Amino acid sequence: MTALGLIDRGAIEATFFAAAVLFVLGLDDVLLDLIAVAVRRADQHVPTVASVRHLRFAVFIPAWREEQVIGAMLRATLARYDHPAYRLYIGCYPNDPATADAVRTIDDPRVRLVVGDHDGPTTKADCLNQLWQALTAEAESRPHAVVLHDAEDMVHPLELRVTEQALRGAALVQLPVLPLIDPARRWLTGHYADEFAETHARDLVARAALGAALPLAGVGCAIRYDALERLAGATGLPFAADSLTEDYELGLRAASLGMAVRFVRRRDAGGGLIATRAYFPDTLTHAVRQKARWIGGIALAGWDRTGWGAPRATERWMRWRDRRAPLAATAVATGYLAATLAAVGLLGHHWRGDPPTATGHGLRALLAINAILLGWRLIARARLTAAAYGWREGLRALPRIAVANAVLMLSAGRALRLHVAALRGAPPRWDKTAHRFPDLP
Repeated sequence: MTALGLIDRGAIEATFFAAAVLFVLGLDDVLLDLIAVAVRRADQHVPTVASVRHLRFAVFIPAWREEQVIGAMLRATLARYDHPAYRLYIGCYPNDPATADAVRTIDDPRVRLVVGDHDGPTTKADCLNQLWQALTAEAESRPHAVVLHDAEDMVHPLELRVTEQALRGAALVQLPVLPLIDPARRWLTGHYADEFAETHARDLVARAALGAALPLAGVGCAIRYDALERLAGATGLPFAADSLTEDYELGLRAASLGMAVRFVRRRDAGGGLIATRAYFPDTLTHAVRQKARWIGGIALAGWDRTGWGAPRATERWMRWRDRRAPLAATAVATGYLAATLAAVGLLGHHWRGDPPTATGHGLRALLAINAILLGWRLIARARLTAAAYGWREGLRALPRIAVANAVLMLSAGRALRLHVAALRGAPPRWDKTAHRFPDLP
């Protein structure tokens, strides 16, 4: 077979593999879209003043080298929370004095600095466990629930009021997350907005309706104190210190123990979604590092750490969706390879003056169906982004799918390398990215 023949054959084989996988993934998304549309209800509004007895909250904020943002975040949180009973616990490390000093500049009795007993970075879960130990040592001020946030989060004023209402019928509660779009880095930061608009307006809504376990997002989530005690078990530590995605695992572990986990969407009097807002990574390097941690912890390590859950079809379907990112990345990369090979083949045949290799009827039909599924996917994503950010961002979500694909492929490769290193004994490390806090008026 000639070199050009090998290129033609490679293009056909790569196209078939990518098309077959993307067909399955496309049907997977369409089915979830239909379920979400069928069960979705309009977001409810909450009153500005709640008439229920207030719960006491401890807000955990793990921090490693966050001196640039932690001070602004704490001041904004103290000013924004519309709730009378909460305290902020900030976890720092002995070898990170700059972050601890920034916390000490906040002169407020509701702020509690906790410096761990070993140097960082360890893992975010390990830092959360240090905060849990500090909290349990203060028996006289035991809260009703613990809220998790990151050092770059901008909280909604009504977050704790909505949370305390939801916790009366659940052990764990997750509120939506809305990534902020930086106009200077609209394409990279915007792809996070597109993905979270899908996850927190479609995926979790459908997941809850199906009765599947709900993972936590690590921010804007609350866990009752007694639920954390139960999750801590014999070790006394509720967070899996050897995990890079302890938030995801926490929701699944709680569901396996029969605890109720709720996803709550509410709006304030002005119509704004009660959600956590934050800037996500605005450079390709940092975006890849962050998503590699998510893929490695959920899709790769998750096979061993969390298994497939209850033997219900809906539960296993959701676990499959959680772990399909490496397969999706492989299919997308193969699709780009197929397109490249096909283009080279066309040029080669044009140079030789003979017709290109014909594509079989079955493959042409599969490609036509995938084109329809892609159109559906783009319209669905644009609609959800537009609902959260306006129609202009909804339109931008269409070309931003290329950015999301690039980040996915690079992240999957990095996640695989890190996972192999972990299998060989490398300890998990807090592979965090640089953060920024919104400029508030």
